[in-house]
Amino acid sequence: MGKYKKHILYSLYLIAFVAMVVVAYTSSKYRPESVSVLFTDFSWLGNWPKWLDLPLMPYLNEGFDKLIREYGMFFEGINNFLLGLYTQMKNFMVGLPWPLLMVGVITLCYFASGRNMGTTIMVAFCVFFLGFLSPRYWDKCIMTTCIVVIGMLLCLVIGIPIGIMMARNKKVRNALLPVLDLMQTIPSFCYLIPGILLFGLGAVPAIFAIFVYAVPPLIRLTDQAAEAFGANKKQKLLGVQLPLALPNIMQGINQCTMMALAMVVIASMIGTRGIGDEVLLGLQQLNVGMATEAGIAIVLLAIIFDRITQSYGEKIQERTHHKKNIKL
Repeated sequence: MGKYKKHILYSLYLIAFVAMVVVAYTSSKYRPESVSVLFTDFSWLGNWPKWLDLPLMPYLNEGFDKLIREYGMFFEGINNFLLGLYTQMKNFMVGLPWPLLMVGVITLCYFASGRNMGTTIMVAFCVFFLGFLSPRYWDKCIMTTCIVVIGMLLCLVIGIPIGIMMARNKKVRNALLPVLDLMQTIPSFCYLIPGILLFGLGAVPAIFAIFVYAVPPLIRLTDQAAEAFGANKKQKLLGVQLPLALPNIMQGINQCTMMALAMVVIASMIGTRGIGDEVLLGLQQLNVGMATEAGIAIVLLAIIFDRITQSYGEKIQERTHHKKNIKL
């Protein structure tokens, strides 16, 4: 039975391929007057013929126009919610005295790392040098941090349940794996285009691009962890043997965070405020010093995110191994 299914699937692929060629030929304005010309004049074999192209662009543009017309209010609601959340978070953090904010980040790292003084000192050094490099970088790093945090929250809320669903259902996994491959293959700046069309310029399209770009590794690692440690139908959604699977999920969160930070820098091209626009401004002005300074600030910010998430994952892993040893 499985052998016949494969033959049927291959036949469907062949039919789809022939259908695409026929559509390309019949819809092209460059096609020959008659099909018989193709068998008498073989010049079309030298260079790729103009009539053999898939008219994908008009359909995509029409689809986006229809999507915006019919669901514009829905996307506007999402835009207002995310923009309001970003604005409130940014205003709150910018309004705090910088020593208080610095102490808060250092304290968070201290407890997240399991009171590891080495990691805490490294993070404290990085936080101090964000403002020490240039005072204007302090507020810009806060803007970037707010965008990354909101994007990460979206990835966690949506990515982890999808990863668990993939572990519980093979059909869902087989359907989503090609989509995840496509999401990780498309160049990152391409995600800015639909974000601009749906949400305009600013922070919200950057958050959208972060979600699309950074969520695949989180989904994959959650899927692997849930499958490895058990996720049968009798278990709750958040009970995927969570104490055992959480260290692997934290690795996905760490990767997701790093990718989100990289995406924020790229998003500066569409007017997203943050430390990324300092790099862009330095490149536009051929100011090597400005671009290098901003690049160092981005590296410091990446170290802060990496050390906090990585050390928290190691802390959870140590607790998990300790519980296993006690049970044994």
